Amino acid sequence: MAETRRVEPKASRPNMPGYGIVDEHSGKGLLPWNWAVERLSRGHNYWVATTRPDGRPHSMPVWGVWVNDRFCFSTGERSRKARNLAGNPYCVVSPESAAEAVVMEGIAEQVTDPDLLRRAGDAYYAKYQWKLDPALGPIFVVRPRLVYGFIEYQMTVTATRWVFDDATSTSRGVA
Repeated sequence: MAETRRVEPKASRPNMPGYGIVDEHSGKGLLPWNWAVERLSRGHNYWVATTRPDGRPHSMPVWGVWVNDRFCFSTGERSRKARNLAGNPYCVVSPESAAEAVVMEGIAEQVTDPDLLRRAGDAYYAKYQWKLDPALGPIFVVRPRLVYGFIEYQMTVTATRWVFDDATSTSRGVA
């Protein structure tokens, strides 16, 4: 979990029928991965969407930090988010701004690595002046598998999909 390699996903156009999205060979416009990382890093509030045991969606705002190419957040041990992630670790994380949207699909794991806990805690305190404390509830790290990004008023030419090496082929379909 303390892995420090830089993750560089493959960028392409998402398949979004009906939105007039240009193909990736129709001029410039694909957003670079660092554009998404910047928004994932500087966001203040984030939406985390999980799936309830009966299949219904659940979405709640959280605070979080981008550390080691992963998104870290905490929640109460008995919160709906924690219980949902215990049963199904797949989730979606998005910074609150839709004008420059980033939507990250990933897999959440509870953090146990002391080095990652320290780095996440330091980043969390610097950002929110609040201690990220595992005694208050689990700390999760979300590893991205598929990320979408676009600039609202330039969506047809900026819509970008980043696919990570370990993403399954089923994640490469229609946005």
